[in-house]
Amino acid sequence: MYTSYAQKTLSGTNLSTAEMHAVLQTPDRDILPLLHAAYQVRHHYFGSKVHIHVLMNAKSGLCPEDCAYCSQSAVSNAPIDKYPLRPAREMIDAARKAKENGAYRYCIVTSGRAPTDNEVDAITGVVRQIKREVNIDICCCLGLLTGEKAQRLKDAGVDRVNHNLNTSKAHTPHIVSTHTYEDRLKTLYNIQKAGLDTCSGGIIGMGETHDDIIDMALSLRDLGVNSIPVNFLHPIAGTPLSNQNTLTPHDCLRALCLFRFVNPSTEIRVAGGREKNLRSLQPLALYPANSLFMEGYLTTGGLDVKDTHQMITDLGFEVETIQSESQNDHLLAIGTQAGNELTRGWVVGTDN
Repeated sequence: MYTSYAQKTLSGTNLSTAEMHAVLQTPDRDILPLLHAAYQVRHHYFGSKVHIHVLMNAKSGLCPEDCAYCSQSAVSNAPIDKYPLRPAREMIDAARKAKENGAYRYCIVTSGRAPTDNEVDAITGVVRQIKREVNIDICCCLGLLTGEKAQRLKDAGVDRVNHNLNTSKAHTPHIVSTHTYEDRLKTLYNIQKAGLDTCSGGIIGMGETHDDIIDMALSLRDLGVNSIPVNFLHPIAGTPLSNQNTLTPHDCLRALCLFRFVNPSTEIRVAGGREKNLRSLQPLALYPANSLFMEGYLTTGGLDVKDTHQMITDLGFEVETIQSESQNDHLLAIGTQAGNELTRGWVVGTDN
C-alpha cells in the first residue's frame, strides 16, 4: 500500500483524501514501510542531499501578538532573553560562522507583528554586507510584510522570506486572535510578488485534527511555496500551550511523510521541536525531509554542529552547501572530528 503512494506521487497524481488520512493513521508497526515510500519521492527530487539552516534570533521578545505557542508573545510569561535588534557586526559574523559550519542558508528572524522602516533599513544593510563577505543564501522572517517592504528585501539581496501559515484556516482562531489567516496569506502574496522565494510551513501538535494537518499541506501546495518547515510543538512553560504535550515520534514521522507526498518537489525541513519530539528517532526524519536546522531555534536549544554532521553522515546522506574553495579545509576538519570523511558531497551538483 505505501509503495503505491510513492508511485502515485511520482506519476504526478495527487493522493486522495482517504489516502492522506491513511498516512496520518499509519500503524506504528508500519512506520518503516511508510518512511521507505516517502524516501522514494525525496530521493527522486533531492537524492541524498541535506540542506542545513542556521537561525539568528536577531530581535527577541517584546511582541504584541498573542500566538499561544510562542514564548516571545504578549501572553507568554516564559523567562526568555528580550532585546532589540542585534548589532550589525554580530549578525554578519554569525553568518560567516554558519557558512564555515556547513550551512546552506542563514535565517535572520525578528520578533514582532511587523518590522518598522528603521528595522528594514538595518536588516537590508546587514544583508548587503553579508552578501559582500559570505557566500551563503539568506532568508528573513520579519512578520507581516507590505509589498514595499518585501521589495526592499529583494533589492538588498535577500533570497527567501519565511512567513508560516502555522496551521489550517479553521484552527487559526484557536491559536491567535491578533491577526488572521488572511493576514498571513497577504504577506505570502507580497513576498511572491516581489520575486522572492517563499518559505512557509506550520506547527504540528497544537490541538489540531488530521483534517487541519491535511488542509495545511494542501494549502502550501496550492500556494506554490519553495520551502516548508515542519515544526513540532515544543511546549514552553509560561505559554498558553505549555501543557499541550501529546506528540509521539511516530506522529512526527507520519506528518513529515504526508508533507512529502503532498509536496513532492518542495524542500521540506524538519524544524523546531525536532529534538524534543522525535528524540532518538530524529535521524529518521531525513528520509521524508531534505533539510534541517542546526544549533537550535529562537528560544530553545538544538543539536550542535558536530552531532548534526555526524547524524547526517551516519545516515549515508551528504550535506550540500554553496561551496567555496576556502571552506574545504574547515569542512574536512569537521569530518575528521566526527570520525568520518565528509568532503564527498559538499560540492553542489554531486550525487551518489
